[in-house]
Amino acid sequence: MSPISLRLSILSRRTVDLIAGRWFCATAVLAASIVLLILVFVVREASSALSDIGVVRFLTDDTWRPTAGAKASYGIIPMLAGSLFVTSGAVIVAGVPGVLSALLIRFYAPPFLATIHRRVIELLAGVPSVVFGFWGLVVLVPIINRLHPPGQSLLAGILILSLMILPTIALTAEAALRGVPASYSSAAAALGMGRWATIWNVSLPVARRGILAGFLLAATRAIGETMAVVMVCGNIVQVPDSLFAPVRTVTANIAMEMGDAQAEHRSALFLTGLALMVLVALFLIAAGGPRRSEVS
Repeated sequence: MSPISLRLSILSRRTVDLIAGRWFCATAVLAASIVLLILVFVVREASSALSDIGVVRFLTDDTWRPTAGAKASYGIIPMLAGSLFVTSGAVIVAGVPGVLSALLIRFYAPPFLATIHRRVIELLAGVPSVVFGFWGLVVLVPIINRLHPPGQSLLAGILILSLMILPTIALTAEAALRGVPASYSSAAAALGMGRWATIWNVSLPVARRGILAGFLLAATRAIGETMAVVMVCGNIVQVPDSLFAPVRTVTANIAMEMGDAQAEHRSALFLTGLALMVLVALFLIAAGGPRRSEVS
């Protein structure tokens, strides 16, 4: 290659790198701007409820009756409790199968079966939430109703959401396990440790933060789910006293009432949405915390 051709090649690479870098920066700024604009819009719409009703009433009113005139109440606690109970229950139920699926893919299944199992999990992740909700309504709810009526309940929501978030837990756990350096397993084998001893004492501790991040990301999906929980949870505003009690989540409440909401009621719904955004942000901050290897 002549000196001129070499120089032109270097200049073209620099130009491509410069254009790509500016494009990536512009895309990142655009994404951040959209999130910021959504947050500003929600805060602006919720400001009326914040000033007229106040945070104290949202936390102390015992129920949610925004259309009761002079006796209106705006208690968000029952719906926050419903969202948290459904989410935590789903994470608990899906956690063990999700991690076991990751262990199967990474350590036990032959490559062919591991690939098939991974594709099935990815397919499960792509199923629309309304399909899960419809299946839960026509199959799962009647089964629960025969055990303990009513069938639309906290338990139904937990089981449906656990199916929806299981792929997130399984795939993130598998990625975290795949990131464990092979030298760690080789060192464990040199010490005479078997497969399960290596997994339990080396792989899982090293991948622990990545697995925990997967749990938190799954929780953010579960707490933001709307259609499936509307169809199977019963939508009664109350703090549930058992797994078979109907509940209403924050997202379900917004979806059910926003179409007819006016004035103060509408602003109150935006305030509940703002509370949910803050909760999801806390989950994401926890999931994105610093990671480090923890093998002594």
